[in-house]
Amino acid sequence: MVCDICGRDGVRIRKATRTYGKGNNLLVIENVPIVSCPHCGESYLTAETLHEIERIKLHRKSLAVERSLEVVSFAD
Repeated sequence: MVCDICGRDGVRIRKATRTYGKGNNLLVIENVPIVSCPHCGESYLTAETLHEIERIKLHRKSLAVERSLEVVSFAD
């Protein structure tokens, strides 16, 4: 696969957890595929992944599983 930023071959797909919103509106999406280039160091989401994230956000009530979540605030 070729990097969309630098055009070199060898990008990797890694899975990450992304969060959207905050408080009671927080949505956590696990296993989001992120394109990562070892040559230029850039990481980005494909258009297909972004469309799927928007679909998930739109249908979150029917797709999401509720879990308890510990939250810690970083003190300055």
